[in-house]
Amino acid sequence: MKQRTAAKKATTIHATKAAAFRRRLSAWYRRNARDLPWRKTRDAYHVLISELMLQQTQVSRVVTYYSEFLDRFPTLSDVARAEPAAVMEAWEGLGYYARARNLHALAKQITEDGRVSSPLPSDAGALRALPGIGAYTAGAVSSFAYERRSALVDTNVARVLRRVFLPAVDPKSASGQRQLWALAEVLLPRTGRATWTHNQALMELGALVCTARVARCGACPVQGICRSAKHGAESIA
Repeated sequence: MKQRTAAKKATTIHATKAAAFRRRLSAWYRRNARDLPWRKTRDAYHVLISELMLQQTQVSRVVTYYSEFLDRFPTLSDVARAEPAAVMEAWEGLGYYARARNLHALAKQITEDGRVSSPLPSDAGALRALPGIGAYTAGAVSSFAYERRSALVDTNVARVLRRVFLPAVDPKSASGQRQLWALAEVLLPRTGRATWTHNQALMELGALVCTARVARCGACPVQGICRSAKHGAESIA
């Protein structure tokens, strides 16, 4: 009931701006997107590795580890066959080692005798049932690997959505999180292919322009419809 109420509120308030927001955001992304290796693949395993590594780790650091890890473990079945210590060794230096332990557990769960019994699921709900996969990672793999129409909300996305549309929302509260996820759903394009660009663009805007410390409103493609820009968006962390 709470989720339906949040979704209805988001739809009522923001539907008229959704098309303009999507159009401006996607056009900006096509001109400004960083050239990152995981954006060149639709391999679900590769996407998963990038998303796990990017959790609480700087992009510049992940770029090197991403390619080195995939060279050592080219497939999910290679991870499943490896000893946990070997996976941890390949992860050494990235920190937050629970990510590596969960990856190994995930690989073991969906493989059998070293052979992939089923690919990573494309549905965000099914992905969430796997070890170490939360709502954001499930949405990211579903969207970026399978081009499914799946919403995702990480720290950058939450900041952008809150500043543009919901400045009064507390992103740390359960109700605030429900509203942000409902809004993310409302703003999704109609097709999965367009959703890939839309979700990447939301994350990129939060990483490069609408950052936590400095909101570069003059460079923001959605400044004209942002509810916080006139009052200094950086005041809303």
